[in-house]
Amino acid sequence: MEADLRSLGFDVRTAADAGEAAALIAAAPAGHRVALVDPRFVGHVHALRLGLTDPRFDAATVPGALAVKPGSRTALLRAMAHTADAVGAGRPLTPEGDVRTAGDRTVPGRIAVVLETVGTAVHRPELGSLTATVPTDAERRAAALAAVAEVDDEAVRLRSAVKAHDGFFTTFCISPYSRHLARWCARRGLTPNQVTTASLLTALVAAGAAATGTRGGYVAAGVLLLLSFVLDCTDGQLARYSLQYSTMGAWLDATFDRAKEYAYYAGLAIGAVRGGDDVWVLALGAMVLQACRHMIDFSFNESNHDAVSNTSPTAALSDRLDSVGWTVWVRRMIVLPIGERWAMIAVLTALTTPRVVFYALLVGCSLAACYTTAGRLLRSLTRTARRTDRAARALGDLADSGPLAQAVAAVVRRPGGAFTAPLLALVAAAAVVAAASSAPFGSLLTVGAAVLYAVLAGLAVSRPLKGALDWLVPPFFRVAEYCTVLALAARSDVPHAVPAAFGLVAAVAYHHYDTVYRIKGGTGAPPQWLVRVIGGHEGRTLVVAVLAAVIAGHSAFTTALTVLAVAVAVVVVAESIRFWVSSAAPAVHDEGELA
Repeated sequence: MEADLRSLGFDVRTAADAGEAAALIAAAPAGHRVALVDPRFVGHVHALRLGLTDPRFDAATVPGALAVKPGSRTALLRAMAHTADAVGAGRPLTPEGDVRTAGDRTVPGRIAVVLETVGTAVHRPELGSLTATVPTDAERRAAALAAVAEVDDEAVRLRSAVKAHDGFFTTFCISPYSRHLARWCARRGLTPNQVTTASLLTALVAAGAAATGTRGGYVAAGVLLLLSFVLDCTDGQLARYSLQYSTMGAWLDATFDRAKEYAYYAGLAIGAVRGGDDVWVLALGAMVLQACRHMIDFSFNESNHDAVSNTSPTAALSDRLDSVGWTVWVRRMIVLPIGERWAMIAVLTALTTPRVVFYALLVGCSLAACYTTAGRLLRSLTRTARRTDRAARALGDLADSGPLAQAVAAVVRRPGGAFTAPLLALVAAAAVVAAASSAPFGSLLTVGAAVLYAVLAGLAVSRPLKGALDWLVPPFFRVAEYCTVLALAARSDVPHAVPAAFGLVAAVAYHHYDTVYRIKGGTGAPPQWLVRVIGGHEGRTLVVAVLAAVIAGHSAFTTALTVLAVAVAVVVVAESIRFWVSSAAPAVHDEGELA
């Protein structure tokens, strides 16, 4: 067992009793994780790896072993002192008991219970077929050793590197070999962050190949995009295989997928223009649709993250369908998750034209959005769930309300009513998008609609968002802002206005994704100063409407959109980097969304 512990990075020391163990732990280097392991432990190395080395948890345990991060060492020493008093000072910490039949009665197990009673959460990983036990006699030890020999530790480790719930294409066409690539990377000392970066660079090269506008470039782009996706799967599998989770990895994984996809859209649009077909409006439309669709998913999930009585007939039907295997895969494919989506993009790029690619994206993502939104609406209307304060705060943060909306919310309160907030947001979004789409370009009517939008948006968020359909408020705001920018740029007849609008929406979408992943990580939304500086959704919408009215028909409109895009991008990316490399960032590797 000492060799196994050393292979996991531990400097092994032997203690005869509680006092000596406490002294050794207190003397360990301050920044190191420490572990307490029963010397009679028998089990798989990967069971120890899961219990002792996962950096996501302050404390973790498997039967007979306990590990804590530096911040929980003081709590560990107090728990050890409490346990030593219980068994008698100076006595060996090896009470009798068989963990397979009577629970973890070893001292590490008892200390874990004490840690939990004083407020330190202790993670207990699912071991499945892995063995972790502390036998108390020769017969039980022989049985434990036989159980270890029966199960291939490495095979279990490799299988568990694959995400449990993934799309059909990823599960059956990528993961069967990408997990072996992940093991190959682990054995050569590569980190998940390095693989993530390689995936991004590969996607950027694919975008560059698509931008050539040649058939050879399109074929190369399709192949490279698939390779980028293989690497994208590999980085998460490598993180799970080697338990290399980090704050930087969380940030990279949370943002690079969108950066890769949007860069590829831009590459396709550039290539199409070189071939005489301007599809920038379609590219921007695809990006807007995808971002809004994700916001529906994120907003619904956050609103129900800790809801009480979170049940409905629709949810019950979905649970019943989960028992019918083929329906699970059909429903996962209908939502066009990232694997299916990237495979479709890659194949269509190689075989058809950028216009066909974007038409397929718009149709496929529209159908997926209709399917998922209809299901969420049915669940929300047919269940009696009580939204919590945390859910209301999350929805308020996702709304991204700026100074104008906040000022309105501080002065006027919207009327009560279960559906008032989403109705106000819907009317506001419809008004500004309709004006941007139908009023003469540069008309003051669009500016007036943008002002009305800011007022109604403020009213919508003037009370906590706890209604059954209040999760629709942030998606309505995304639709309003993104579609207004799209409509004004498309109708401006100004050269390069749509590519500039593409950059602006990409920068704002990055901010919104960054907000989502901060909330998912449990660290809250970006600081208020950032939201104020970039104006909030209603402020940016009003600024674009005013720019269209003031410099209508001039190339300066393109310049203004470009400057606004660069300014937003610099501020939000700089703050995002500062946060995700700071100690406040969640030390997790996000599993991501199917879509």
